[in-house]
Amino acid sequence: MSDTLHSPLTEVASDLAFPEGPVMLPDGGLIVVEIAKACVTHIDKTGRKTIIARPGGGPNGAAFGPDGHLYICNNGGFAWKTVEGRLVPAGSPQDYSGGRIERIDIATGKVEVLYASCDGRMLKGPNDLVFDAQGGFYFTDHGKRRPRDVDLGGLYYAKTDGSLIRELVQPMIMPNGVGLSPDERTVYVAETRTGHLWGFDVAAPGVIRKAPPHENGGRHLAGPPGFTSFDSLAVERDGNVCVASLTLGGINVVAPDGAFVEFIALPDPFCTNICFGGPELMTAYVTLSSTGRVVSLPWPRPGLRLNFDPCGG
Repeated sequence: MSDTLHSPLTEVASDLAFPEGPVMLPDGGLIVVEIAKACVTHIDKTGRKTIIARPGGGPNGAAFGPDGHLYICNNGGFAWKTVEGRLVPAGSPQDYSGGRIERIDIATGKVEVLYASCDGRMLKGPNDLVFDAQGGFYFTDHGKRRPRDVDLGGLYYAKTDGSLIRELVQPMIMPNGVGLSPDERTVYVAETRTGHLWGFDVAAPGVIRKAPPHENGGRHLAGPPGFTSFDSLAVERDGNVCVASLTLGGINVVAPDGAFVEFIALPDPFCTNICFGGPELMTAYVTLSSTGRVVSLPWPRPGLRLNFDPCGG
């Protein structure tokens, strides 16, 4: 139970325009989105960057699906500002292009819009997604923030063939990171503004079991003391949930029962995403978004291999 600064970090890439959504590749490279540049970027093992797709808007969370294509949560874009030399989001932009789920062929860069609405309601700011073993995916809609109001977001489930999109939880307050427990009986959702981590019991793929007392029907697992906001998350092989934490700048590790495991501090208040790679998935790759970097560090426990991970078993 400790606060830990792991040093030194290895800088994987720099000069990125608010990177998020890291996805590992079999050759040791990775893919990230650059939200402020509205593009998807390949980073090879030397740190060389190549743009592979330009979906526009605000490409955000990313994951490979069962067909080998990359699936993207597109939040429709942000306005941006610079604070103390750091690039940070500043609400909904004038050229907001609408939220959607997109499928990208990384070989050709072709972008297809898979979903832009659910039950007649437009998606506002899809943020993050995770695939289950059946090939469907859970995703969060963070909503958009404007000068005087903000959308209430939610959790959704969808299929890759365009045949199903289902709202599972609404309302949530700026839901962001989403992940599945190793047995896929729990779907985790982190809320940005509240700094809360929720667990929802999965009754069947794309079906959750709700319970009181909270209106969202979830189990409250964590909300660290002091002010912080949660971003994306990843799950360890043994079930701990690793939540990227804004303001504090680091990774909060939470056990499945909600117990605090440790906080790993990192040098950017916009520490946004974490994924695992390397031998035995014992290396963490983290996006330090406001300083435009991806870094790696040894991780004390192995990460959980994602379904349809192109790096294999």
